[in-house]
Amino acid sequence: MKWAVIEFPGSNCDRDAVQAIAAVTGDVVDLVWHQEAALDPYDAIVLPGGFSYGDYLRCGAIARFSPALAGVRAAAAAGKLVLGICNGFQILTESGLLPGALLRNRQLQFRCEVAELEVVQPDSPFTALYQPGEVIRIPIAHGEGRYYAPPATLDELEQGGRVAFRYARDVNGSERRIAGVLNPRGNVLGLMPHPERAVFDWMGSIDGVRLFQSMRAFWQRQSVAAVSASGGSGQRGLG
Repeated sequence: MKWAVIEFPGSNCDRDAVQAIAAVTGDVVDLVWHQEAALDPYDAIVLPGGFSYGDYLRCGAIARFSPALAGVRAAAAAGKLVLGICNGFQILTESGLLPGALLRNRQLQFRCEVAELEVVQPDSPFTALYQPGEVIRIPIAHGEGRYYAPPATLDELEQGGRVAFRYARDVNGSERRIAGVLNPRGNVLGLMPHPERAVFDWMGSIDGVRLFQSMRAFWQRQSVAAVSASGGSGQRGLG
């Protein structure tokens, strides 16, 4: 499996993501500059945390116009896995790949702490190795992490099983304590907490490990299914 971590001007968790994913999976993980639009060689794409373009205008509002986002959209349409972490989540909402928006925290403060998350949807490529209702510990570090969407959209997310994670307690004022959401196809996840900061014992939690392992296990299943069905190789979509 081959991963791409997109680096924007202002990204500051890009190398953390590269090292964490490589350590957990043993896979090739490339750091890809945001001017690169051709992402066809990659099986999974990660938009990391940070402050792309200094968070000018709005968080992620300028990064959505980077050439790499054309490749991200194409990858998502092809059924490949796309993970947006913190600022990456903001970019995914700004680009329309996920619904809603990330607003200023209700406390009007930057929140930096270990948060407890409930695994709401274990039946996804990102959460398959977690247990339903399991509470995990993943760090947060954001000033604009309050998830907002209109009530009708929130109902649609809930009814469609697209709320992947929920804060166990209200940490930033997010609607319905939502911490992570999926697209309708299930192959794009936006997650405000940082799983790449929860992969080694010295970090205080290793609960992020299974997220990356889930992604890899999904890719392996899809690859085997594709080979069995066609006798060839390649990425198979989610349906």
